[in-house]
This record gives sequence, C-alpha cells and structure tokens, in this order.
Amino acid sequence: MRRRKLIDNRISLDDIVADAKAGDLETKELPLNPFAFKAVFGVVLLLIIIFASRIFYLSVIQHDLFAKRALANINEEIPIIAPRGVITDRFGTPLTSNQPIFSVFVNISEMVRNGEETRVASALQNILGMQPSDFDNILAQANLTSMNGVVVARDITRDQSIAIQSLDLNSLQVENDYKLDYQSPAFSTVVGYVGYSSADNELKGRAGLEAYYNNLLQGVNGATVISHNAVGKPQATSTINPKMGQNLQTTIDGPFQQFAYQDMSARLRQMGKTSGLELAVDPRNGQVLSMISFPTYDANNLGPALVNSNNPLFNRVVSGTYSPGSTIKPLMATAGLTAGVITPSTTIFSPGYLLVPNPFDPSHPTKYMDWQYQGLVDVFSALAKSSDVFFYEVGGGFGSQPGLGIQNIIGWWKKFGLGRPTGIDMYGEASGSLPNPQTFQKKSGRPWLVGDTYNVSIGQGGLLVTPLQLIDTISAIADGGIVYQPHLSLNELPKEILNLTSLNSEFKLVQQGMQDVVSKPYGTAYILHDLPIQTAGKSGSAQTDWNKKVNALYVGYAPVHDPQIIIMVLVENATESTLNATPIFRDLMNWYYLNRMAGSTNTSANG
Repeated sequence: MRRRKLIDNRISLDDIVADAKAGDLETKELPLNPFAFKAVFGVVLLLIIIFASRIFYLSVIQHDLFAKRALANINEEIPIIAPRGVITDRFGTPLTSNQPIFSVFVNISEMVRNGEETRVASALQNILGMQPSDFDNILAQANLTSMNGVVVARDITRDQSIAIQSLDLNSLQVENDYKLDYQSPAFSTVVGYVGYSSADNELKGRAGLEAYYNNLLQGVNGATVISHNAVGKPQATSTINPKMGQNLQTTIDGPFQQFAYQDMSARLRQMGKTSGLELAVDPRNGQVLSMISFPTYDANNLGPALVNSNNPLFNRVVSGTYSPGSTIKPLMATAGLTAGVITPSTTIFSPGYLLVPNPFDPSHPTKYMDWQYQGLVDVFSALAKSSDVFFYEVGGGFGSQPGLGIQNIIGWWKKFGLGRPTGIDMYGEASGSLPNPQTFQKKSGRPWLVGDTYNVSIGQGGLLVTPLQLIDTISAIADGGIVYQPHLSLNELPKEILNLTSLNSEFKLVQQGMQDVVSKPYGTAYILHDLPIQTAGKSGSAQTDWNKKVNALYVGYAPVHDPQIIIMVLVENATESTLNATPIFRDLMNWYYLNRMAGSTNTSANG
C-alpha cells in the first residue's frame, strides 16, 4: 500500500514541462491591437482602388488608343492625306493652294511580317538618298500605336516613283499626297508656313496664320484599310474618305499688299537697306489691310531664310519692339493738354537745345539737344516741326514750365495700351517694355534723373513699343478714342479694346498738329502735302545700338476727318524719316487712294 502511494505521488518530467508551458502561455497571452486590422484593411482597400483605377484607365480612358492598336494589328492602313484649307485675301483670291504630289509610305506591319526591313532601308537609301539613321528617326517619331503607314518621303520625282514601284515591295508604297504652294513672298509674313509631322502623318502650321488657325485649316486624313485574317492574309478592302480643311478668308487687301511689297522692296534696295516693316489697318474695325516684315522669305523654299543673318522668319510687325522716337509725341501732347501741363496757347522757346543746370558743377550744365533750331513753338508747331525741347519740358518740366513727371507718363502709356499685347490673331506677339524708375535704379545703380524723363518723352531711352501698339495709339487719336483689336480673319467681328472718347477734345487739338506735319511748309512730312487726299501723321527717328544706328518711322492716316486707313512704315538702320520712311508712305497712300477711295463715297468699314 505504501509503495503504491509513493508511486502515485511521483510527478513525471513531462508533466512538469507541460505545466510550465501552460503557465507561460496563460501569463503571456495578450489581445491583438485593433490597429493591425485597420492597417491590413487599408492596404487591401488601397490595392483594390489601384487595380480598379488601372482597369478604368485602360478600358475607358485609353479605350480608343487600344482599339486603334488592335485594329492596326489586323488591318493595313494606307493613309490618304487630306488637302489643307486654303487661305485667301479679303476678296477671295487664294494666297495658298494644294498641289498634288507623290509620297512614299512604309507599312510597318507588312515590313516586319515579310522580313523586308533590309530591302526597304536599301531602297530608301539607293533611290531617295535617305540614310538608315534618317529612317530610324522617322520611325522613332511616328505614332505606331495607332497607325501602320508612315510617310518617309514627300514630293518625290516621277522617276523615283517608278523605281520604287518596280521593286514590288509590299511594305513600300507610293501614294497620292498634297503639298501647299504659296503664291508670293509678299504674303509670307501673314500666311506663314507649314511643316510635316511624322507623328501624325499630316502638315501642321509652324508660323503666321497657318499656325494660329491650324485647327481650322487642317483636314482629317482618310485611309485605305486592308483587313487581314488571323494568319495575316488579306480579306477585304475599304476606304475612309479624307476631309479637306476649312478655308480662311483674311482681311488682307491682296493687290495693295502686293504693291506694298514691290514698292518697299525697291526702295530698300535703292537705299542699300534690307530690314523694316509696313503695316496698314482700318481704324474703323481693326482689320489689317497689309502686313509685311522685311526681309521676307519664300515659303516654298525655306532653305535660304534659315541661313540669312537678317532673320527673315522673324515677324517684325508682331514680335519686334522699337523705340518709337518722335511718333510718341502725339500721345505726349494729349497727356500734357489733358493734365493741364500745357494749353493750346502755351509756347516754349527752343534755340536747338535745352541747358539743364548742374548742381555739382554750375559751369558745366547738361545739354539736351533738339534736332534743329525751332524758335518759339506751341503744341501745333511743336508737333509739325517735331520739337524735342518742347516735349522735354512737357514730360520733365523746366524752370517755370511744369512737366508730367515719369509716374504720370507711365500711367498715360498704359492708358493707351503700351506695355501689353493687342491680342492680334498671331502667335509670338511681343508686349514691349516700359521703363520704370525703381527697376532702372536696380539695374543701373543710380537713381532716375530728369534727363531720363526727357529722353523717354521724345520716344528714346528704355521705351520700347511694338508696331501694333504704335498704330493703335495713332488710331485712338485719329478716330476719336475708339480702338479695335487688330485682326487678320475676316470672319472675326470688331472687338473694342480701348475707349478713350473722354479725351476727344484734346484729340482734336492733336489732330490739327498732325495735319500741320503734312500741310505746313515747316512740317517734317511736307513732301506729302500734294497727295490727292489730305493726310495727317507723325514722323520719327529713333536711335538704336547705343546711338550707332537710326530707325526711320512714319505713321499717318487718311482722310483726316474720317480715317479709313492708318499706315506705318519703319526702315531699320536708316538715315532719317523724311528721306527713308515718308516716301514709302507716300507711295502706299497714293496707291490706296487711287484704287480704293477715289470716286467712292461709301467705303465699307467691313470691306
């Protein structure tokens, strides 16, 4: 009995270990943190959102792309190039046209399927002179996800076409195409040019109206579609007809522009000059009647323009900025009269210079030159004679004569739209540049002085305007204060961008001074007095290139009491306005009167 008891009371090693583990588990067991469940749920939810978004992107947003890619895999598409819309002048005369040509297409799927890569590359090199690297670049730029046919050469010769077709390569084909033909370099500034886009198999506007109205002018390509079965065997052929782009009728007076181009080209050659511009606008609606930037270029052959140091591809009318010189004086006269700085009876004496005392050295005053002795002048004769001293004092004051001051002058510039684009329907329009005393001091390291105000008051110094802004300024004064946005599409309705009619009484005074520029023997444009129509305007000479060169300007309008046209002429690196710009203006205004105004009592504002 006792022995049995001892045996029963013994505890095995397994029981001890088991009990110990159980005790540890019981004491160390803890509840799971709820954050773990949230983290797992968040990760799962995020993955679901990512997958769902990707599925939505591929099946909905990118549906068309992958549908085209799938069709491209089973269909052979040979592009049918759409003719581009034609640009015409205001009378409907075409300035561009579509000329049929032959172009070479490579069908990528056929080339790979038939193993013709080497033969195609060899044919392109031997017949067309195309290097393998050129072919590789074309393929790299092409949108191969949505099309198989890629244009590798345009406007090939008849002999080249026969040579390619004789190779009997399924993937190398010659098809009908179009190229744009431009009627005359006279219109290149306006029309611009196009370039071929390998990525889209189509022509795209690169400059001028071709670029701005590209979406209107660009057609929709068609295609010849050859369907294949699963093993690549042709099954059926269908045709998607191309859609020609829409035509664009411009405001340009074609015959007038052609005359302006020929006349100014000849005048520039006589002067030994190459660069300048001509711009004509109808102030009643903002329609641009003529626009030429010299030198021009042949849009049918851009090669020479690309290497010309005078940059013919640069549109000086839209993108150029110039010191306005004395052509800014009508604006300064308007500001002075309105602010009460001068009156119609105010007179200022100009001995040919203005001596400003030097507070640091009284024996050496600063001399600001007039271009000649003027004598006693009022606002009318100051405009007619283009007196610098008169406008020095209007802008900066002198002695007892108050001046506007630079801050007020800046305000007047802005009131007339200087320093901001006009919004013409052309890309690349410049804003110009208005000098500012604070900016000037930061750049130059010295404060703005009254002499700086004198300079900008006669259109020199840091004041830079665009031809469009300058012609708008004269338009405001000539036409009673309403200025319309300049535009080149005849379908565009007139859009008022400035309303300065509150200054009409001051404008009438300034108009008289601008008439005296032409009608008075002492006027700087007296050579225009015998035109068959009475005109008014303002000449100007602006120093450039650190006073090494001079630009000659003339801006004028007619008729004086009901302006129908404003013409601006600028000759770069000229002598002076009377000898350079004004004679060109005379030719243009005489032509326009004889061909557009004479015998007409109702010249339509809408053309």
